[in-house]
Amino acid sequence: MFDRTHDTRVRAAAFAWLDEQTALYGEELPRSVLQQGFIFEGNRVPLVSPQGIFRPAILREVPLSITTAPNGPYNDTFSNDNFLHYRYRGTDPKHPDNSGLRTAMQLRIPLIYFYGVAPGRYIPIWPVFIAADDPAALTFTVTVDEMQYLSFPEQNAIGDHGDYWLTGEDTDTPRRVYITAATRIRLHQRTFRERVLAAYKRQCAFCRLRHEELLDAAHIIPDSEPAGEPVISNGMALCHLHHTAFDKNFIGVRPDYVIEVRQDILNESDGPTLRFAIQGLHETKILVPENRLLRPNPELIRMRYDRFRRSDQSA
Repeated sequence: MFDRTHDTRVRAAAFAWLDEQTALYGEELPRSVLQQGFIFEGNRVPLVSPQGIFRPAILREVPLSITTAPNGPYNDTFSNDNFLHYRYRGTDPKHPDNSGLRTAMQLRIPLIYFYGVAPGRYIPIWPVFIAADDPAALTFTVTVDEMQYLSFPEQNAIGDHGDYWLTGEDTDTPRRVYITAATRIRLHQRTFRERVLAAYKRQCAFCRLRHEELLDAAHIIPDSEPAGEPVISNGMALCHLHHTAFDKNFIGVRPDYVIEVRQDILNESDGPTLRFAIQGLHETKILVPENRLLRPNPELIRMRYDRFRRSDQSA
């Protein structure tokens, strides 16, 4: 028989542990930490396994987490409706893992979603809910919520058939649609950053700075524009200073990948930062990925350079 009280206590402990780990490590958690997990009433509770749908031994029926591995075998994806469509395990709708997610949907039990941004590095998203099941497409629809909208009643207030996770189903949907869409954007930005930094070997394309904490994935064409897709060829790895200088058109990049500094900036007389970090880049060539397919798209560079030239003329 499904023990709601036990199930809810384990999940609450897992959520609290994730709060602690993200405070310690930041948004991305190492897989080794997730595999080690936490101790609950003397039992070790890992949060992930080689399978994408994972139920630790301490839980009997409903999985604790679902995982999308970077470059994994399953095509889990956010679609145009902004929902996450998570693939079944295998092709049998009655596989225990798939049945477990179906039970989570029916009982409205929250799960954890681990999004792989790079081998061995995952962003945890919680709570998430199974919102729909499509056996024909072998997928579940997943929505994201926030912990502030869940509550765990006191033990003596829970009835035999009570809903341990107090959520108002009639009012949840619009909120979850919004939160899921925002999560989709955040995860895509993190993926874009990881792929761009990897392509540039984690160094600034302008100054070769290698401290990852000081690097950004800069868009050539802003992501607010139709051409500003989050793909490597629309990005460059830049340190914070040069990202801002590029965005503000202090610096431009010609289609031959040579840097130009705006004329009025070249004419300024300031301290060593301006002289060495900005003016000193003039007529130098940017670092580009070895793989030609990952290099800045020449057409996008041309579009951005034209904007830089217009700003130079108006300065």
